[in-house]
Amino acid sequence: MEETLSAPRIARSRKLPSRAAPIAFAFFMSAIMAFLMSCVIVGANTGIDAGYPARVLSAYALAMPVAFVCVLFVRPFVARLVGSVCRLPA
Repeated sequence: MEETLSAPRIARSRKLPSRAAPIAFAFFMSAIMAFLMSCVIVGANTGIDAGYPARVLSAYALAMPVAFVCVLFVRPFVARLVGSVCRLPA
């Protein structure tokens, strides 16, 4: 009975360690932004027709790795920019 009330141990052990948080952030941020930008740019350049999904996936295959590397490199710079323009909690 106690096992069902607490969080399963398996779920906790599957999580990445906290030191991987910047990489996980970069992965998810780049995946989402690359997909959204691929959708918009492909639609704007070639229109939305029957071949649209295939063209988006083709563009995404290039954009995702590039975005991931870019987010990894610019994250420290952006963090400094945010710190210079925002009051952060102590």
